[in-house]
Amino acid sequence: MFSKRPSLKQITLAIAVAITPMTAAPAFANGGADIVDTAVSAGSFSTLAAALGAAGLVETLKGDGPFTVFAPTDDAFAALPDGTVEMLLQPENKDKLTAILTYHVVPGAVMAKDVMGIDAATTVNGADVTVKVDGDAVMINGAKVVAADVAASNGVIHVIDAVLLPDAM
Repeated sequence: MFSKRPSLKQITLAIAVAITPMTAAPAFANGGADIVDTAVSAGSFSTLAAALGAAGLVETLKGDGPFTVFAPTDDAFAALPDGTVEMLLQPENKDKLTAILTYHVVPGAVMAKDVMGIDAATTVNGADVTVKVDGDAVMINGAKVVAADVAASNGVIHVIDAVLLPDAM
């Protein structure tokens, strides 16, 4: 699962996330909401919510978990080349969309403080993401973690500023 791994007893399927406290806490008042409802209530994840619906993953991420989700904002999806989101939301591209979305999820709820020294983690789709700490910034592949440790009843969300694409794509 990990390069430079801590023992699995110390961190089960830990995912690399920001090492600083969340900076956008007021936008995420979840009151015990699950990952999907927490993201939707924040107001900046409508594209992610639509993609989860098109891929049939809403019920999964509303399930028991726990999950760690790297959630791209609407702006992150808008930065993709023109027509990409629309193409991915087509029913004939469900497998590709599912592969991309599951690349944003790691099993287990891992908070930022738990990932010191980890430089990679395996996502639900089976591919690894890389982690790099650069000063106060934490990068997941090329995406910057802009808010960390957004708690949900079934896991944690770490907000990122870009959509992660598996190497196969």
